[in-house]
Amino acid sequence: MKNLRKWMTALTLVALFVGSFSFAGAAQAAGSGEQLIIINKKTNQLAFFDNGKLNSTFPVATGKTKDLTPEGKFKIVNKIKNRPYYKDNIPGGDPRNPLGDRWMGLEVGSTYGTTYAIHGNNNENSIGKYVSAGCIRMHMDDIHWLFDQVNKGTYAVITSSSLSFEQIAANNGYALNGDGKFTGSVFVNGKLKTMDDEIMSIDSRLYMPLREGFEMLGGTVNWNAKTMTVSAAVGGKTIVHKAKAKTAKVNGKSVNMTASRFVGNKLYIPLRDVSKLSGYTVKWYGEENVVSLIAPTK
Repeated sequence: MKNLRKWMTALTLVALFVGSFSFAGAAQAAGSGEQLIIINKKTNQLAFFDNGKLNSTFPVATGKTKDLTPEGKFKIVNKIKNRPYYKDNIPGGDPRNPLGDRWMGLEVGSTYGTTYAIHGNNNENSIGKYVSAGCIRMHMDDIHWLFDQVNKGTYAVITSSSLSFEQIAANNGYALNGDGKFTGSVFVNGKLKTMDDEIMSIDSRLYMPLREGFEMLGGTVNWNAKTMTVSAAVGGKTIVHKAKAKTAKVNGKSVNMTASRFVGNKLYIPLRDVSKLSGYTVKWYGEENVVSLIAPTK
């Protein structure tokens, strides 16, 4: 009977490990197969991601003023060839049509893809400039190619940023090849834990969701949206950290760390810096694909 119990316990542990690998792996595969478009108004460049990789970049034209081209994450809800320019009653496909002959409509507010779009042009010299009424213009050859590649329902992120396209993609929850959800197991003081917001592998580093991670360690977390600052208490330490900063205050003393980053709207910190901030011992067992966090001794 004792041997049977030992065997059943071992089988349960194996099932837990296999389950954590297979389900997280499936989620990563699904995420890496998605497409994403990013338009950076700061550089007037458009990036197209496919299957977890940056596929192509193109010059674009955006709004005459900063507010004309809206910023945010918008779904492509229609794809239209030869859309008429209704304002001046110019037929679709007409060389005078400022929309060109390809239109990928964005769901901005309740516009249903009829107001803002990624489209062609009737003036190739305008590309790269701030000249539009709000839409994103592309060279005709570029929009023809992109139109055929992009699936309806793909999201377009419009921003004005100094970050790389890869960083912007990761910050919006896009799983790049080599990045994605951690496919192993997490133990805290020897107990297996599950997380709603998984640990992520980004740029060959493991990142932990700050709020859920610290709360999992028995801590409390407060977020000041106005100052973009986290105040936390965990492991007998008080922590103050400004989002994306490379330092934190631990019990009033400055501690260097790798900058935190947003994945979607959640703030993540490098797992290896959890030890510096909280006092917990962080161990990584590569062969078993296991992360272990041990509370500091009192």
